[in-house]
Amino acid sequence: MQIALAQLSEHLQRGLAPLYALHGDEPLLQQEAVDAIRAAARARGYTERSAFTVAGAHFDWSAVLAAGGSSSLFAERQIVEIRIPTGKPGKDGSAALQRLAASAQGNDNTLTLVLLPRLDKAMRAGDWFAALQAHGSTIQIDPVERSALPQWLAQRLAAQGQRVLAGEEGQRTLRFFADRVEGNLLAAHQEIQKLALLHPAGELTQAQVEAAVLDVARYDVFKLSESVLAGQTARVQRMLDGLQAAGENEVLVHWALAEDIRALKRVKDAMNAGRPLPLALRENRIWGPRERLFERILPQASDAALARLLQSAHIVDGIVKGLRWPDWPADSWQALQRLALQLSRLTSTAH
Repeated sequence: MQIALAQLSEHLQRGLAPLYALHGDEPLLQQEAVDAIRAAARARGYTERSAFTVAGAHFDWSAVLAAGGSSSLFAERQIVEIRIPTGKPGKDGSAALQRLAASAQGNDNTLTLVLLPRLDKAMRAGDWFAALQAHGSTIQIDPVERSALPQWLAQRLAAQGQRVLAGEEGQRTLRFFADRVEGNLLAAHQEIQKLALLHPAGELTQAQVEAAVLDVARYDVFKLSESVLAGQTARVQRMLDGLQAAGENEVLVHWALAEDIRALKRVKDAMNAGRPLPLALRENRIWGPRERLFERILPQASDAALARLLQSAHIVDGIVKGLRWPDWPADSWQALQRLALQLSRLTSTAH
């Protein structure tokens, strides 16, 4: 059974499943979910806890199976936690997890928690994950998207009795806060706690938030790609500055931008050849958020504009590898900024 993270609290009030598998790459939200399950379990008499971390292909699963299979009438109720940082339990682990899942429902003395990173489609299709889902509850923990981050921050502030000003000023404050902590929920949580220490319950002004909140945003090249395709020019500039400050490899940043340009050109060529846009997108493996962005961009993007972008991507490929090009910056990051803004301007005109 799948449980939405937002519904976990309500679920725990009704009762406990015998097994939970939590998967996702958002450490703060996963830790909070685990803490909530542990608290609910302690309230129901689960006083013991065993923890295992699966490290390497030769991990010995026998101790895990022994702990998970404990069902003596006089045994203390216990929580068995299994962390699999890679998300790949291996052949022996797959068999062990299926055994644990199958025995979980008949074992009232043991609550099993399986903690996993973000799982791709192939991992979720594995027999071991299917067993966890069939005999327990799975919780997918997704990152908080940038568009939802201001509301998330407002909810966290409200939980500690604080709020921003009403109206546009308050919304500006939340956007400022979101810009400073984007991609780093753990740091956002810490900054929210800091505001509780610095200021009493009630309204927070933008000046108070600005004075307290550090710039702890974390960006990645894939989020950069989405921002460029969405035509969010100011955010693109901010993300590039953040990636540069974090020491990101310029070649990887160029690859992400160039791949979007090449994909736009391939899909446009397919459309020119008579392929319907939805079919062209599927054939080029464009889906999810990128699919929606491509659908907005391509009908208005000219062949000439895409050809110019492709040429610019070729030029910047040389620059990040140490070559010089007339009328282009010699600095790799400046060249990347120019390329990103060229693409961002094209996409913004299609909205």
